[in-house]
Amino acid sequence: QVQLAESGGGLVQAGGSLTLSCAASGRTFSTYAMGWFRQAPGKEREFVAIITRSGGTSTYADSVKGRFTISRDNAKNTVYLQMNSLKPEDTAVYCCAAGTTYGTRQRLYDYWGQGTQVTVSS
Repeated sequence: QVQLAESGGGLVQAGGSLTLSCAASGRTFSTYAMGWFRQAPGKEREFVAIITRSGGTSTYADSVKGRFTISRDNAKNTVYLQMNSLKPEDTAVYCCAAGTTYGTRQRLYDYWGQGTQVTVSS
């Protein structure tokens, strides 16, 4: 069982930056692939970025590639999402997720956090 808690969301102007954190409970954090997903108002939840257990490989949605960076610190049981050059269309609730299989499909992830709101003003 893994419990996830996101933090770091907020209101930022377009072009600004935010760093999201996701703290995981338990001793098995390093055995899970981790992902960030987001859901904008009126839209379905979508994949943003994922990272392997070791942190050696990551994959990004085309919409955030070159602007967002996912990383993890297994000693701290935490995964991060550094978001730069934010755009109004990045406004969404951002959730982290943990799964045993690395992939972009949401159904691969067994544990989800409650999410943190990111709002980008124009």
